[in-house]
Amino acid sequence: MALVPDAPLDAHEWVSFEDPAEERTWLVDVTFLSSPWQCIYGAGCRGVLTQPTPDRMEGCCSYGAHFTDEADAERVATAAGTLSAEQWQFRSKGRRKTGVLKRDSKGVMTTRLVDGACIFLNRPGHPGGAGCALHRAAIDRGVPPLRLKPDVCWQLPLRREDAVVANGHVTSSLGEWGRRHWGEGGAEFSWWCTEAREAFNGGEPVYVSLRDELIAMVGQDVYDLLASYLGTRTSRRGQAVSLLAHPTVRASSAGTSAGNRVV
Repeated sequence: MALVPDAPLDAHEWVSFEDPAEERTWLVDVTFLSSPWQCIYGAGCRGVLTQPTPDRMEGCCSYGAHFTDEADAERVATAAGTLSAEQWQFRSKGRRKTGVLKRDSKGVMTTRLVDGACIFLNRPGHPGGAGCALHRAAIDRGVPPLRLKPDVCWQLPLRREDAVVANGHVTSSLGEWGRRHWGEGGAEFSWWCTEAREAFNGGEPVYVSLRDELIAMVGQDVYDLLASYLGTRTSRRGQAVSLLAHPTVRASSAGTSAGNRVV
């Protein structure tokens, strides 16, 4: 075994492999998917406004959710019609003629806002509990939240991006959604969860804890290949072995030997 010098703090380890069923190459962020990241909504999340606002418990719902396509929007609008008042604080407002969706002058569709946050976000003090009403309804029904929530909401902080070259071959990258992916607005966030050390304390690696989401994004066969590969490099305790730790974790231990890895 050889000791590799400290990597730059923003470095990630990636793996690539060919899709077993189509002309596609997958490029996967091993560092993030093997990390113990977990959503800490309501347990230390500071929100994505220009100042920390943990007391508001808005998470990343301070802005209307953008939709990937019409089918995404239609699915969410249909789900809204099935929510109870206990599950959804703003049910009465959502059932007005204006509905739960809005389209801006450029044709971009998002969920409507109520009091400065998504119409589906139940606020602290709501009898049904704070958090996404769609997420709450999915849990009540025993189904994955991705069946009811907007695509962007259930995918975060996972990000898939496809690139097609002239001969039609597709390269699909799968990794984490960073603040830069929000565009200029991301630079204004006072906090982002994949940059917060306290979010890297989950009991399972991301490829296990977000299994349903990953399968929905890449398909069962590709997920099985990825999980098999990562499984060979994971200890029984679920912690990464011989893997480059996430930059956020390395940054928290900068100046120690934790930045080195054994290969």
